[in-house]
Amino acid sequence: MNIHEYQAKQVLKNFGAPIASGVPVLSLGDADAAIAALPGPVWVIKSQIHAGGRGKGKFKELGEDAKGGVRVSFSAEEAKTNIEEMFGNTLVTKQTGPAGKQVNRIYVEDGADIESELYLSILVDRETSLVSFVASTEGGMDIEAVAEETPEKIHTIGIDPLAGCTDADAEKIADAFELSGNARVEALPLFKQLYEAFTTKDMSLLEINPLIVTKDDHIQVLDAKISFDGNALFRHPDIMELRDETEEDAREIEASKHDLAYIALDGEIGCMVNGAGLAMATMDIIKLYGASPANFLDVGGGATTEKVTAAFKIITSDPSVKGILVNIFGGIMRCDVIAQGVVEAVKEVGLKVPLVVRLEGTKVKEGKKIINESGLNVIAADDLDDAAQKIVKAVKG
Repeated sequence: MNIHEYQAKQVLKNFGAPIASGVPVLSLGDADAAIAALPGPVWVIKSQIHAGGRGKGKFKELGEDAKGGVRVSFSAEEAKTNIEEMFGNTLVTKQTGPAGKQVNRIYVEDGADIESELYLSILVDRETSLVSFVASTEGGMDIEAVAEETPEKIHTIGIDPLAGCTDADAEKIADAFELSGNARVEALPLFKQLYEAFTTKDMSLLEINPLIVTKDDHIQVLDAKISFDGNALFRHPDIMELRDETEEDAREIEASKHDLAYIALDGEIGCMVNGAGLAMATMDIIKLYGASPANFLDVGGGATTEKVTAAFKIITSDPSVKGILVNIFGGIMRCDVIAQGVVEAVKEVGLKVPLVVRLEGTKVKEGKKIINESGLNVIAADDLDDAAQKIVKAVKG
């Protein structure tokens, strides 16, 4: 689960991180009070969406010459104008795709006098299986570009889970940032606070870009992005309250209610599969034969008829879906349960696009019988390769 920048900063502030004063604007009626709550003379107006690249983004409604989604304002009047221009409009960034995201929240923050910008993130390093700090002196830039052009400027410091973030670890991170003076003194305890926040709150990503050193040699968190492990949210009701469903795909929200692993994509073939590995293979072979998947959907190993019915409804609710591929290998999951769910879903919502079904494994004969006797216009497939070719042909003509 992702949260907004202003929410992430409040989470980090609760652990002692240095955060500038700021006020969220949740409606245009909040703008004057938010601006008045900060002393100025500089106000930074930040669009709050679940996507990066806001500063370089463009608003669909304002044209190519308009300023981006993060703006520095040098008067209360300019701050108010920027809020009014941004609020309710659609911001397009590299991470949103061409559709963009509507700005429904804005963060008004005190300006900062920046001496230098640093990049800091905490994540789980898959190679070492350790929670690790990623540090670079190239803050404010796309870390992907830094990794490609100057990889020697990125440092990864793994943390022993038994010891936690030690003084020695903090010194290594400070060295990677080339910090000295008061900024180094303030940064050392900050690294420990951030590690505590990451582990205590079950984060999957904590990214601060940039972490800044001010001209008077203080350290400050200027931006913050946090993602949480969805499997651990039951332990954190305070974090669950921060969820903004307007930032999420409606189908993904519905899928979460039925404990389905669903991710919307931009293709034309809807997929219902059991098991993440098989789902990935199914998506790959669809691409191999010249089409694109419209979703990742794993119904899991213990799906019920009701769960399968819900999954089918979610797939068919996507207007971009031109065909559906059901690919089930029954181990724990039984093919007859899948078949019954598909039949019930089709009877309830109808079937307006081609449907290819490939069943194999536990109760496969019973599953195929249910499909064959249903009266549905279903294309049967013998194996995954056959299924992929048939659904692509049905969709592409």
